[in-house]
Amino acid sequence: MDAFFASVEQRDFPQYRGKPLVVGGKKRRGVVSAASYEARKFGIHSAMPSFIAAQKCAHLIFARPRFEVYKNISKQINDIFHTYTDLVEPVSIDEAYLDVTNNKYGIDSAAEIARQIKRKILSTTQLTASAGVSFNKFLAKVASDYRKPNGITVVTPDNALKFITKMPISKIPGVGKVTQKKMKEMDITTAGDLRRYSELFLINHFGKMGSHYYRLMHLQSSDNVNPTRTRKSIGTERTFLEDINSEEKMREILSNICVELKRRMDKANVCGKTLTLKIKYSDFTILSRSRTTLDYFMEESEILDIAFELLIRPALPCKPVRLLGLQLSNLVNISLDLLPYQMKIKF
Repeated sequence: MDAFFASVEQRDFPQYRGKPLVVGGKKRRGVVSAASYEARKFGIHSAMPSFIAAQKCAHLIFARPRFEVYKNISKQINDIFHTYTDLVEPVSIDEAYLDVTNNKYGIDSAAEIARQIKRKILSTTQLTASAGVSFNKFLAKVASDYRKPNGITVVTPDNALKFITKMPISKIPGVGKVTQKKMKEMDITTAGDLRRYSELFLINHFGKMGSHYYRLMHLQSSDNVNPTRTRKSIGTERTFLEDINSEEKMREILSNICVELKRRMDKANVCGKTLTLKIKYSDFTILSRSRTTLDYFMEESEILDIAFELLIRPALPCKPVRLLGLQLSNLVNISLDLLPYQMKIKF
């Protein structure tokens, strides 16, 4: 979907149309959840602190998020997908992969299916979507961003290499800011540059991700669309109105975060083995600390004990803190079939 949250607000409130708008809190500690295309012209993007967004555009409009509305629209769109195929893999509330090789209408053109889906989304929701059509998920994902908004890009086996050659490394899945910096120091700025190196070279310089990059660059990605995809992590975080230094205050906030994390675990019916503490300092640098245990985190008290350990070891945060968060990963569904959990007996 194109600027999904912001587009919904502009659809529902005519006074927002054609104007720079973000969905998110206007307070000094707020964060932009989504930015309209008018706002993006000012360099505003999602995850940007609201006060910085306001500095970039004096007449910026802030809209409070309406997540229930977004969820309902997402369900409408998902229903449209399923009229064509049951092989639908949701990635987020506004994005999904579809395998239409054997679709319900027997249409032999994936591009035609994409055009039909875009038209149905527009007629049903009055919102635009962009589509990427290709023979693997990596290319389809990149193609979907290529002609936004309201675009469609088809990447065939014949033109795939030409399509990726000039692609910036920032578009490659798994290449974060740290890796981008390392690659640029090696004069690797495009996918074409990356493709020149052997798999062994990339593994030596980027570890196991080197093999991942090699396969993508040589069009060897073979991930299937997985309609039963399980979530990889679950978490929650808090941004504070004022930076904090007090250990006591951090422990109090972590206790509240832990309560919310346990609520989300129960709702999703999952537990996990790896707990990660996220710390964002006042200068926006981010630190994370993780602990993986043999047993699954099941109880709130167990999560909180490890969270407190991660807070103080190897040392308390060294600078004022603006955000704390907890994330649980290595997840499994809680069921007798999937979780051989050893009960703890009090003697």
